[in-house]
Amino acid sequence: MTQISLNSQALRQSVVIEKPVQKLAPDFEIDSVEDGDFGTLYRLWKSYLFLGSFYQNLDGKWISQPSNTECRQECDTEYQAQLIILAMLGLVVPSAA
Repeated sequence: MTQISLNSQALRQSVVIEKPVQKLAPDFEIDSVEDGDFGTLYRLWKSYLFLGSFYQNLDGKWISQPSNTECRQECDTEYQAQLIILAMLGLVVPSAA
């Protein structure tokens, strides 16, 4: 299993850096595995609980899929993909505008 830092530029360039995972917030981590269908598949965790995965498609869009769902959402950035996973699982709430 390969762990990456959450450097947006490195993610866009598909560069995997071998060093400890940088935390999103306490207990949230991202790691990655190579998948035969998706290429680099990024996985979002809260402690030891798998929350969902996301990957970049051939068009450059990020595809987000929360765990235990068939729902897939297309996003412009990897950060949006992570937020969708957290929001669909009720772990973040959008702020009122």
